[in-house]
Amino acid sequence: MRIHYLEVVTKEVEAACELYSGIHGVTFGAADQSLGGARTAKLADGGTLGIRAPMHDGERPVTRPYLLVEDIEAAVRAAAESGAEIAVPAMKIPGHGTCAIYFQGGIEAGFWQL
Repeated sequence: MRIHYLEVVTKEVEAACELYSGIHGVTFGAADQSLGGARTAKLADGGTLGIRAPMHDGERPVTRPYLLVEDIEAAVRAAAESGAEIAVPAMKIPGHGTCAIYFQGGIEAGFWQL
Protein backbone atom coordinates (compact mmCIF):
# COMPACT_ATOMS: atom_id res chain seq x y z
CA MET A 1 0.00 0.00 0.00
CA ARG A 2 1.38 3.40 -1.02
CA ILE A 3 0.00 6.91 -0.77
CA HIS A 4 0.34 8.43 -4.22
CA TYR A 5 -1.26 11.80 -3.50
CA LEU A 6 -1.82 13.47 -0.14
CA GLU A 7 -4.34 16.29 -0.50
CA VAL A 8 -4.74 19.05 2.06
CA VAL A 9 -7.79 21.28 1.63
CA THR A 10 -7.60 24.52 3.60
CA LYS A 11 -8.63 28.15 3.32
CA GLU A 12 -5.05 29.04 4.32
CA VAL A 13 -3.10 27.60 1.38
CA GLU A 14 -0.06 29.87 1.64
CA ALA A 15 0.28 29.36 5.41
CA ALA A 16 0.05 25.57 4.97
CA CYS A 17 2.66 25.61 2.19
CA GLU A 18 4.99 27.66 4.37
CA LEU A 19 4.47 25.25 7.29
CA TYR A 20 5.26 22.12 5.26
CA SER A 21 8.18 23.85 3.54
CA GLY A 22 9.65 24.96 6.84
CA ILE A 23 9.21 21.64 8.63
CA HIS A 24 9.95 19.21 5.81
CA GLY A 25 12.07 21.25 3.41
CA VAL A 26 9.80 20.65 0.41
CA THR A 27 9.28 23.18 -2.38
CA PHE A 28 5.82 23.88 -3.75
CA GLY A 29 5.17 24.73 -7.37
CA ALA A 30 2.58 27.09 -8.79
CA ALA A 31 -1.11 26.20 -8.64
CA ASP A 32 -2.01 23.25 -10.87
CA GLN A 33 -5.52 23.86 -12.21
CA SER A 34 -5.95 20.21 -13.19
CA LEU A 35 -5.64 19.38 -9.47
CA GLY A 36 -8.20 21.94 -8.31
CA GLY A 37 -5.62 24.70 -8.09
CA ALA A 38 -3.40 22.73 -5.69
CA ARG A 39 0.16 23.80 -5.12
CA THR A 40 2.18 20.59 -5.18
CA ALA A 41 5.46 19.30 -3.81
CA LYS A 42 7.18 16.01 -4.60
CA LEU A 43 7.83 13.75 -1.62
CA ALA A 44 10.91 11.59 -1.03
CA ASP A 45 8.96 8.35 -1.65
CA GLY A 46 7.79 9.55 -5.08
CA GLY A 47 4.34 10.65 -3.92
CA THR A 48 2.96 14.16 -4.16
CA LEU A 49 1.59 16.55 -1.54
CA GLY A 50 -1.05 18.95 -2.85
CA ILE A 51 -2.45 21.88 -0.90
CA ARG A 52 -5.49 23.70 -2.25
CA ALA A 53 -8.42 25.87 -1.23
CA PRO A 54 -11.94 24.43 -1.05
CA MET A 55 -13.54 24.26 -4.50
CA HIS A 56 -17.06 25.09 -3.23
CA ASP A 57 -18.76 26.38 -0.08
CA GLY A 58 -19.68 22.89 1.12
CA GLU A 59 -16.12 21.54 1.06
CA ARG A 60 -14.60 21.41 4.52
CA PRO A 61 -10.90 21.46 5.41
CA VAL A 62 -9.56 17.92 5.19
CA THR A 63 -6.41 15.89 4.74
CA ARG A 64 -7.22 13.14 2.24
CA PRO A 65 -4.81 10.32 1.27
CA TYR A 66 -5.19 8.71 -2.16
CA LEU A 67 -3.89 5.15 -2.24
CA LEU A 68 -2.24 3.94 -5.42
CA VAL A 69 -4.19 1.05 -6.99
CA GLU A 70 -3.80 -1.01 -10.14
CA ASP A 71 -7.53 -1.21 -10.90
CA ILE A 72 -9.50 1.81 -9.72
CA GLU A 73 -12.87 0.42 -10.82
CA ALA A 74 -12.32 -2.72 -8.71
CA ALA A 75 -11.15 -0.63 -5.75
CA VAL A 76 -14.21 1.65 -5.94
CA ARG A 77 -16.49 -1.38 -6.21
CA ALA A 78 -14.84 -3.03 -3.17
CA ALA A 79 -15.16 0.19 -1.15
CA ALA A 80 -18.87 0.48 -2.02
CA GLU A 81 -19.46 -3.19 -1.17
CA SER A 82 -17.81 -2.53 2.22
CA GLY A 83 -20.33 0.24 2.93
CA ALA A 84 -18.32 3.28 1.84
CA GLU A 85 -20.10 6.20 0.20
CA ILE A 86 -18.56 6.93 -3.19
CA ALA A 87 -18.36 10.72 -3.16
CA VAL A 88 -16.54 11.07 -6.50
CA PRO A 89 -16.53 8.09 -8.88
CA ALA A 90 -13.43 7.35 -10.92
CA MET A 91 -12.53 10.39 -12.99
CA LYS A 92 -9.59 11.03 -15.30
CA ILE A 93 -7.34 13.98 -14.59
CA PRO A 94 -5.36 14.78 -17.75
CA GLY A 95 -1.66 14.26 -17.20
CA HIS A 96 -2.14 12.76 -13.72
CA GLY A 97 -4.15 9.52 -13.98
CA THR A 98 -7.54 8.59 -12.56
CA CYS A 99 -8.82 9.25 -9.05
CA ALA A 100 -11.89 8.57 -6.92
CA ILE A 101 -13.00 9.69 -3.44
CA TYR A 102 -14.92 7.73 -0.84
CA PHE A 103 -16.22 8.41 2.68
CA GLN A 104 -16.38 5.75 5.35
CA GLY A 105 -16.93 6.21 9.06
CA GLY A 106 -16.40 9.97 8.83
CA ILE A 107 -13.04 9.55 7.08
CA GLU A 108 -12.40 10.79 3.56
CA ALA A 109 -9.92 8.94 1.38
CA GLY A 110 -9.34 8.16 -2.25
CA PHE A 111 -7.82 5.89 -4.82
CA TRP A 112 -5.40 6.82 -7.61
CA GLN A 113 -4.52 4.82 -10.71
CA LEU A 114 -1.70 5.85 -13.02
